[in-house]
Amino acid sequence: MKPLRVLALGALLLGAAGGAYLVGRVSAQQALVTPDEINTVEVVQGALPAVVRIDVRLRREALQPGDEPVEVGSGFFYKRDLIVTNYHVIRDQEAITVTLANGKQANARVEATDPGIDIALLRVQGVTAPGTLAFGQSARLVPGQKLVAIGTPLRFQNFVSAGVFSVLASARDVPRSDGLAQEVGQYVATTASIQQGGSGSPVLDSRGAVVAVAVANAAPNLAVPGVIGLAIPGDLVAQSVDDLEKVGAPQRGTLGATLVDLADLEPALLQFAGLTSTQGALVDEVAAGSAASRADLRGSLRNAKGQLLAPLGDVIVGVDGQAVQNSFDVTRLIAAKRPGQTVELTVWRERQRVRVPVTLLARTAE
Repeated sequence: MKPLRVLALGALLLGAAGGAYLVGRVSAQQALVTPDEINTVEVVQGALPAVVRIDVRLRREALQPGDEPVEVGSGFFYKRDLIVTNYHVIRDQEAITVTLANGKQANARVEATDPGIDIALLRVQGVTAPGTLAFGQSARLVPGQKLVAIGTPLRFQNFVSAGVFSVLASARDVPRSDGLAQEVGQYVATTASIQQGGSGSPVLDSRGAVVAVAVANAAPNLAVPGVIGLAIPGDLVAQSVDDLEKVGAPQRGTLGATLVDLADLEPALLQFAGLTSTQGALVDEVAAGSAASRADLRGSLRNAKGQLLAPLGDVIVGVDGQAVQNSFDVTRLIAAKRPGQTVELTVWRERQRVRVPVTLLARTAE
């Protein structure tokens, strides 16, 4: 992972022999002295068999001068032969090898992908997972709650980092230059360390459930290591994993239209359309058969050089009564819906506001 520059506790028992502390599965000679330490060790020992290192040999055409031909990421088994990781980890893969916590290696192939939230599923061959992890509920996270991340940051396999859940950070404050995760509305921000190579690490609560998947870190500039860990909420990942297995494609809402920020348009075009603000998103191209097409959203015209022409197409200024600033807002508000649901768009059309109901359609596997 390249940094995104914004990219019930068991009773403590004193062992009779040697003064060992024993709690559930954990045994340590005079080491664990607080309930929190015991819980952390239990979570780690329970999760480690499911966590893997992912080595990705990159395609030659994806390499730049000086690039390492193999990049390292992280992931975890959620089924006996299926691994969750980030899409950006395997995006340019030629071959994939996974290394289990015990050092055993196996080949893997891409099973399904969801670039919209930067998630991918890998299927391993020749091994069975020594352990699996289950998803918890990220919506129930409380600021200050302990989180544990396990992965391969900076190529240190089985690296454990503990911290707390701090806040749900708006994706608006996490600008990405890779064009991925456009449908993530919020990120889990944590003090647990997430560094390069840690992408795809499970972020666990004190019950050992996956409440987020590590994706990046935030830092004030390129010269400073990322100090704030960012992760995709587990609820969103769990929903995607279920969709990918059942349908082969994520089932979040989508219009099926390309959008352009008003702030990127020539002032003369805005003036011609009667627009006095740059808040909103212009409908550019509308795909045939899409939800946008069925709702008769109007796209825009371009000349042979690709320049927009007047009159402009529809400009989306609101989704379900909520004002939007740009295409970023529109995409994420629509993605929060599911197929079959209807959203009401407020659009600027022919110098007046018009309400357009759009019934969202199921996505199909490409």
